[in-house]
Amino acid sequence: MKKFAEGFMLGAATAAHQVEGNNIYNDYWAQEQVPHSMFNEPSLDAVDHYNRYEEDIRLMAQAGLNTYRFSIEWARIQPEKDAWDENEVEHYRKVLKCCHENGVRPIVTMMHFSSPKWLISMGGWENPEVVDLFASYCRRLVGELGDQMEYVCTINEANMRLQLAALMQEMMKRMSGAQGAGTDKAAAGGSESDVQVGINLNKENMMLGMVECAQAFGLKDPRDMHTFVSQCTPEGDLLVMKAHEAARDAMKEECPHLKIGLTLSLHDMVARPGGEKFAEKEWDDEFLHYLPYIEHDDFLGVQCYTRKFFDGNGVAEAPAGSARTQMGYEDYPAAISDVVRKVAERFKGDLIVTENGIATDNDARRCEFIREAVDGLVQCIEDGIPLKGYMYWSLLDNFEWQKGFSMTFGLIAVDRATQTRHPKESLKVLGSLIEQ
Repeated sequence: MKKFAEGFMLGAATAAHQVEGNNIYNDYWAQEQVPHSMFNEPSLDAVDHYNRYEEDIRLMAQAGLNTYRFSIEWARIQPEKDAWDENEVEHYRKVLKCCHENGVRPIVTMMHFSSPKWLISMGGWENPEVVDLFASYCRRLVGELGDQMEYVCTINEANMRLQLAALMQEMMKRMSGAQGAGTDKAAAGGSESDVQVGINLNKENMMLGMVECAQAFGLKDPRDMHTFVSQCTPEGDLLVMKAHEAARDAMKEECPHLKIGLTLSLHDMVARPGGEKFAEKEWDDEFLHYLPYIEHDDFLGVQCYTRKFFDGNGVAEAPAGSARTQMGYEDYPAAISDVVRKVAERFKGDLIVTENGIATDNDARRCEFIREAVDGLVQCIEDGIPLKGYMYWSLLDNFEWQKGFSMTFGLIAVDRATQTRHPKESLKVLGSLIEQ
């Protein structure tokens, strides 16, 4: 069994809204509360990481992990457009200090899907003003906390909006094709696993829920509601890249020592005969066309959970009988090393696996998944690829967006009635996979 070398960044990841609880000023909270919500359940207290971060970080360190990737909730810092909550800034200073006191290196994400409600009310991620607003937030925040930071991700899965746009287009094609054939086999359930985030696409009263959400943001038309995790225009995709560049440059000016990049959601593309052009286009959409905007970054965060197949008709199903995760993805741990190799062909800077994991209620399988993924990644390093870290997703069983709390990715289980932590064997296994 292969292990990472001493000094390698080995850890786990979380996102603020998925673990903290009571993020009442952001867009997700607003969408969770409407009568016909797309969410299976609201986040509420989540797993109370906001109050229990010390225990969680200590459990990581005791298991042998040395790095923690977490996000700072923008809406906590700026609950209103012209507000700045110094008490919340101080909270995150305490989280950062707790990492250092436990020998854990923090990797901070400035925006992990959730945005302030006020931002969405003014056009969200299709409004060009988002570029300066995000950069200003990042500049001021690192001005106050940058002395405790080293690695910073500007935006989590900056390509997610374009992936969702493609998914919606694919859904419409499948649905119209099925209707033409007189069947209902194009129901969206199978399509949800085409993106690596918890979404629901076949909820009852979807349109009514969308209208209610728009009203929650003071918008008349649901088509004017542009959260980060919603489909986008090509111009909106470019806005995300401009926001990344502006935030990166602003933070560098404020704190030159910071190492800054973004993260991308990537799939291991597999072309069957006739599917080569579809696979090439998908790789261009997911990765290649972003290269001009990240060439000056210090690192790239690679996030992959599974592979995607293509044949002569486009996106195809995984092999019959393939094991599946709770999310509907094919259980295929080699995907992450395949993607790291492919990314390294074109991006010549440092790489960090900022997310990779498996949603399963079988922790023995999680242990094997981790071992298999690590074997492939250590081989990448031995072959000369500059991979600097591996962050398992996720540290805790948490709120998987629209899927609620039913998806169990975590290295630590949580009894949400008492918020008691129950470390799994997989936490110990991951911590053992580095030379001491």
